[in-house]
Amino acid sequence: MVNAKISGIASYVPDDILDNEMLSRMVDTSDEWITTRVGVKERRILHAEGKGSGYLGTKAVEKLLSETGTDPADIDLLICATSNPDYRFPSTASVIAHDSKLPRAYAYDIQAACAGFIVTMQAARAYIQAGLAKKVIVVCAEKMSSMTDYQDRATCPLFGDAAAAVLIEPTEENVGVIDGEFHVDGEGLSHLLMKAGGSVKPASHETVDAREHYIYQEGRAVYKHAVSNMLSSSLSVMERNGLNADTIDFFVPHQANLRIIEAVAQRAGIPDEKVLVNIEHYGNTSAASIPLCLDEFKNRLHKGDKIMMTAFGAGFTWGAMYLIWAIDPKE
Repeated sequence: MVNAKISGIASYVPDDILDNEMLSRMVDTSDEWITTRVGVKERRILHAEGKGSGYLGTKAVEKLLSETGTDPADIDLLICATSNPDYRFPSTASVIAHDSKLPRAYAYDIQAACAGFIVTMQAARAYIQAGLAKKVIVVCAEKMSSMTDYQDRATCPLFGDAAAAVLIEPTEENVGVIDGEFHVDGEGLSHLLMKAGGSVKPASHETVDAREHYIYQEGRAVYKHAVSNMLSSSLSVMERNGLNADTIDFFVPHQANLRIIEAVAQRAGIPDEKVLVNIEHYGNTSAASIPLCLDEFKNRLHKGDKIMMTAFGAGFTWGAMYLIWAIDPKE
């Protein structure tokens, strides 16, 4: 049976750092308040004028192609997961494919909020297993600062900008994406959304004045559902594949909030040393958070390692994925 494996990974974050001390001069907050509630110390912000998620994604894809020695002409498909597209249309994927000089690749976007990476991985897996593509790039590109309200002390400490990309290829080895489970519940709409800017409530002077083009989040409701659903989907996939806290090697949750990460891991019985966390330095980078974390810790990962990933985002949309790592660390 053909599996879809990650054969390369790369990420990109902007140079500019917004730390908690700087943020406390912009809004009524403090390093202690932010650290104890969400576990973030700093986040990266893209300040370059005229640059958006597509720029971040292109940087990650170019780095991926370079590090894997992949000919851009060999890429069949690029799928971009983003909640912060450069434009309502065309797709950010088309921008990244063009700017990365991929001459043959078809490209399109997926909007699955913070669950974007694992949802897009499932799509890439399907193309590979169906024989429709041999080399697929999954890129997650999120300029979260573009929809962060820096007057809202509850949400502005959370988010940062980043992109990460993986190369997906077929293999007959027992590595790659093994299983996944995905859910959506539209009842979560009112708890986490951008209220204006879409076709339901187009942009107007009134929506701008009301600050409705930023993230709106009801923290308690999101926390409750995130912990419950990330846990249940993770346990479901683990049980289906004969896994438990002892037999998995690493647990990589969406980096939404340190309290959520700790609650899910603790309830699943997964020890701290198996939980990969980098939220302290990057904040919540939405769809980019899981691949950004995998890239940061890739020198700890070995071929054959059993990895559980889980994410939760607006929609509500959530799920979990079981991946067997296919790359040994470089010497």
